[in-house]
Amino acid sequence: MERTMLGRFGVCCTLLAVALQVCLASVKVTVTPEVEVIKGETAILPCRYNISKQTSKIVVQWYIEVAGARMQIAYKSLQGFGVDAGTPLTERLNMGEDLSLSISPVMVEDDRSFFCQVTAGPLGVSDAETQLKVFFAPEKPVITDNNQAIPVSHDTTSSSEVGKCTSRNAYPQPRIIWFKDDNPLPEEKSQKEKTYMILSSVKEASGLYTITSTLYMQPVKADAKSVFHCTVEYRMPGKPPLHDNSDKFNLSLLYSTENVYFKVKNQGPIKEGDDVEMVCETDGNPQPEFYFTKIQGSTLTGQQGTLHMKSVTRNDTGDYQCEAQDFDALDDVELIKNLHLSVHYIDPVEVTPKGPLIVSKSDTVELQCKTKSSDAYTVHWVKDSKMLVNSGAFTIQEVTLAHAGVYICVGAVPSVPGLQKQANVTLNVRGEPEIDGSVNGLVAKVGEMVTLNCSALGYPSPQFIWKPSGKESVTVVGNRVISTVTLEATAAVLANGVMCEAYNEHGKNSRNLKVSIKSDPVNGSDSNATNRGNPMFKTAEKQQGGSSAVVIAVVVCVLLLLILVALLFFLSKKGKLSCGKKDKKDVASEEVKGDIVVEMKSSEKGNEEAGLLNKPHA
Repeated sequence: MERTMLGRFGVCCTLLAVALQVCLASVKVTVTPEVEVIKGETAILPCRYNISKQTSKIVVQWYIEVAGARMQIAYKSLQGFGVDAGTPLTERLNMGEDLSLSISPVMVEDDRSFFCQVTAGPLGVSDAETQLKVFFAPEKPVITDNNQAIPVSHDTTSSSEVGKCTSRNAYPQPRIIWFKDDNPLPEEKSQKEKTYMILSSVKEASGLYTITSTLYMQPVKADAKSVFHCTVEYRMPGKPPLHDNSDKFNLSLLYSTENVYFKVKNQGPIKEGDDVEMVCETDGNPQPEFYFTKIQGSTLTGQQGTLHMKSVTRNDTGDYQCEAQDFDALDDVELIKNLHLSVHYIDPVEVTPKGPLIVSKSDTVELQCKTKSSDAYTVHWVKDSKMLVNSGAFTIQEVTLAHAGVYICVGAVPSVPGLQKQANVTLNVRGEPEIDGSVNGLVAKVGEMVTLNCSALGYPSPQFIWKPSGKESVTVVGNRVISTVTLEATAAVLANGVMCEAYNEHGKNSRNLKVSIKSDPVNGSDSNATNRGNPMFKTAEKQQGGSSAVVIAVVVCVLLLLILVALLFFLSKKGKLSCGKKDKKDVASEEVKGDIVVEMKSSEKGNEEAGLLNKPHA
């Protein structure tokens, strides 16, 4: 009995072990849950599996779903790898040794679920799903149908079409966002709202989407200054949402006038001779016709709200009126505006006595000037760009030739920039010429041409005589006459100079101008240039040049002598040379050779003698 029980227990244990082994046998498939790829590129779908024990009966199959049923597209079995024919991916599919599925090029219809199934014989069957996501960037959005003028209406029950935003060839379907002044508008689809959008989508033959969003609004007058645009928002693999903006645009709105503005466009005060622009405009759109009149005057002609007035005078001062012809404006809107135009002026300056004035030296001259202006004004006298007095009266005591010239009285209105007038009077002072300026000449060598200047004052205008003469030209600068002569720098000119003589009916005056040889830049400054120009000094320079050569020769001789003394000293030290007292020669402490003085001190002299005679020092 006991043996029977033991036998039954053993059988039960064996059956339990077999059942447990069968239950623990399994296969597990692992895939990438989601794979993202751009249309036209290559997609790789990995597939791996784990089994509880080894078996040779492994079959791997890839499926897609078509019409609610699975369709095999690729497989691996004991016979090898294969791609099924007649599927949407047959020509673009490949299965790798690692069981991964490769699709190239990816198309938008590949955006679907793929299933990797592993059958492991007695170990069972398992599969896993991977989702392939396909992307394609849309084209830049384009705004259309926004060229029509939109009337601003007080009717709040209907909205007007503002524009259409279209973006083409995207996958998956993107999103369109409207902006007003860079602020996004609420995505409202209800046509009961004042602002809403209607979206339409078209799937092209390529499988890509073209979407259009139409914006409707009830615009107000302030929207005329607003800037609108749309943005297409889309995704690409591994990136946050991307955006592409359309061109910006403004609305063309129609609205009636509420205010009229009339102003002068010129900046600052207006003076006689200025061109003036008066501008009349409204806050309505479009701008109406305008009529201009000068009050207590005539009707004026303007164009597009602008009245142009050329070279205005004081007679143009007055009140002007602009009337806007807007028949759609409300009855309480004031369509007429006035403005006052002030034209500032200054009368011509009067100078007394009138010129030209001719006086003698030492006389007294009194000048007066006056004018009138629309505003406070100033007068002042100027000569040669220099202020003389800041008043209308100017007196010159003890007139000299230097006082001759042109005197200008300037009248100006400080409060109106550029408003001024002036008058002048010429003062001539009788007298013999006075030479007040001359320029000496420099040449590199005898025989070169030299140019000299001589300036003189006087009335009547002086004439000039040059000794020796040359090619002369005369220039008048203010009350000064300048004579310029060009002549040859001969030895006589270098020695004696050139005489400039200025004369008129009252007398004459003269001045001697020097002509010199330019100094040699190597030898220093030009302080003795005048002396070097003299032939006698040129001979001295040649002599100095000869002396310089002698000096150089003496220096060379002294150097040779010193070398010889050093050689004799060296030989005497070696004992190869002995000298008696009779061979001694006295050398003077100072020996003059040409212009060079060689000085030998007494102690050095004693040392020299001791070395040469091989004597010990005492």
